[in-house]
Amino acid sequence: MTAVVQPATAEPGGESRPGENLPGGRARRPFNPGRLLAWVVLFLFVVLTLAPFLWMLRTALSNNRVLFTEPGSLLPVDFTWGPFERVLGTATTAEAQAEGGSGASMRFWTYLRNSVIVSTLITVGQVFFSALAAYAFARLRWPGRDKVFFVFLTALMVPPVFTMLPNFVLIKNLNLINTYPGIVAPFFFMTPFAVFFLRQFFLGIPRELEEAAMIDGAGYFRVFFRIILPMSSAPMITLGILTFINAWNEYFWPQLVGQEESVRVLTVALSAFRTATPQTGPDWAGLMAASLIAAIPTVLIFLIFGRKIVNSIQFTGMK
Repeated sequence: MTAVVQPATAEPGGESRPGENLPGGRARRPFNPGRLLAWVVLFLFVVLTLAPFLWMLRTALSNNRVLFTEPGSLLPVDFTWGPFERVLGTATTAEAQAEGGSGASMRFWTYLRNSVIVSTLITVGQVFFSALAAYAFARLRWPGRDKVFFVFLTALMVPPVFTMLPNFVLIKNLNLINTYPGIVAPFFFMTPFAVFFLRQFFLGIPRELEEAAMIDGAGYFRVFFRIILPMSSAPMITLGILTFINAWNEYFWPQLVGQEESVRVLTVALSAFRTATPQTGPDWAGLMAASLIAAIPTVLIFLIFGRKIVNSIQFTGMK
C-alpha cells in the first residue's frame, strides 16, 4: 500500500500554524520577543556609535561662518567643500577667511607622511621583538621563566602616564627630542599585551615540529624563523594592525617630544590647527574635516581586516 502524505493545512484566513512549512519548503519561525528586543538594542548601539561620525561629517560640510546659526540642523549649514580644501591646502587665504577659517596653512601631506613613518616603524619593531620575547616565554625552558613572565605582565596594570616623565628624561639626555627615533623609541620594542597575545598562540603549536627540526640540526633561531613565524602569520598580522591603529592615534607622547613641523604627526597637527583661531571663533568645520581625513586610514584597515582581528583574538585566548 502506498502512503499518501497530506499537505500542511493552514488556519482559517490562510495563515500557517507556528512551526509548519510555508510554500517553498521554508519553515515559519515562531515570534520571539527576546530576539526582537536584541535587534532593537543592537540597532540603538549602531546609531549611538555612528552618530558622532555623522555629526562630524555634517559639521565638516558646513560653512564655519554660519555654522552656529542652525545648531539643531542635522544637515550641513550652507553646504561647502571649503573645510576640506582648507585642510588639504587647496584654498587661498581669502577663500578660507571668507568661510570663517583662520587662513593659516596646514602642511597636511607632511603630517600624513610623518604619521605613516612613525606608525610603520612602531608596528614593525613591536611585532618583531614581541614575537622574539613571546617565543622565549612560550617555547624555551629556562629557570624562573613563569615568574619573570608574571612580573612582566604586571606592567599592564601600570598607567602609561607614569612612565612618561622617565622616558622623556631619557630621550632628552640622548638628544632625540624632535626626531623620529625619539617618538618611536618607547613603543619600538615589546609591550606586555603584544607578548601575551603572541605567547598564547605559540603555546598551541605542537612541539613535535620543533623537535623534528632540531633532530635535523636546526637551532632555536632557525626553528623560530623557519617554523614558528610562518605558522603565526595570522596573529602577527592581527597584532600589526592593532599596533598600527594605536600608534596612529597616539597623541600625548608625540606632542611631548615632536613639536617641530618636520616630525609633527597628524594627531598633534590637529591640536595646532585648533589653536589657529580666527576672530570669529574656532574653525570647527575645518577641524572636523581634518579629523575625518585623519581617521580614514584606521577605519579602512578595521573594515577590511575586522573579522580577522576578532577571530585571532578569540583563538589566541583559547587553550
